[in-house]
Amino acid sequence: MRLLDSAYAAAERLEGGVSSDIWRIDLPSGPICVKRALPKLRVAADWQAPVDRNRYEARWMARADEAVPGSAPRLLGQDEESGALAMEYLPPQSYKLWKAELRDGYAEPAFAMQVAESLGRIHAWTARRPDLAAEFPTDSIFYDIRLEPYLVATARAHPCLAPYLEAILATTRATKFAMVHGDVSPKNILCGPNGPVFLDAECAWWGDPAFDVAFCLNHLLLKCLWRPASRDRFLACFDALAAAYCAHVTWEPPEALEARVARLLPGLFLARVDGKSPVEYVTAEAEKNHVRRAASALLRDPTDQVGDIRQAWAKELAG
Repeated sequence: MRLLDSAYAAAERLEGGVSSDIWRIDLPSGPICVKRALPKLRVAADWQAPVDRNRYEARWMARADEAVPGSAPRLLGQDEESGALAMEYLPPQSYKLWKAELRDGYAEPAFAMQVAESLGRIHAWTARRPDLAAEFPTDSIFYDIRLEPYLVATARAHPCLAPYLEAILATTRATKFAMVHGDVSPKNILCGPNGPVFLDAECAWWGDPAFDVAFCLNHLLLKCLWRPASRDRFLACFDALAAAYCAHVTWEPPEALEARVARLLPGLFLARVDGKSPVEYVTAEAEKNHVRRAASALLRDPTDQVGDIRQAWAKELAG
């Protein structure tokens, strides 16, 4: 990347996720952010992933910014050979991480609605442009870094639930409507001054937008175990996000999408304790068993309504 040809004042390694190295680079013109995809993810399991996924992350960022200006960092440069890309640096003073806000008990349904609205607008904008599917030939990447470590690995851990998880997997792989982020998690969403900013679209895929919705709702359920005192606020965010998103579904009947979200959600829920990428804050066996009981029941007796999952989880937590 020619951006880095000139001398820079300093390079600072930033906290990142499991899949990339991330740096702040101080250039004479100001700071930028550079990230490089890792071939092996930083998890206990052996989880390999192709580094060319950053090529599609860059495409997701560009298209998302067209759909909803400001919803992704501005892309500055890319080196496809090394799997690296450069983007604008967003200062943490003005762009707080949603996960950190939730950890500290600041769970605002109004912001969850903004997340849903931006995500819904991105999905709807891309669904109206089916030619964009050619930009995301990433079925195999999405399988390797999303479907296999979540649904397939969880089916191996729970053979009695494998038929249900395999059915969800088949539906997800076959559904092609819009550009999907693939990792819509609070750790990848900044609370910006003009609304949410989505980061780390390494899982970008042309497929089922229900995956993005279920993935984000899943985190709001899990946060109830992380910060029990804020449980009601997390569930209020869950309700707000689910309701606000459905208003933007124009490419199919909203109830059809909601049904797929409701089928996916228990599988993703269980995957975050027994798949390849368990959440770091659910460690006690008693907490994991809450998830296992609720998810197993919902997989065996599925619902088409997201609200039923929220109620089942609240009931499980209440004992």
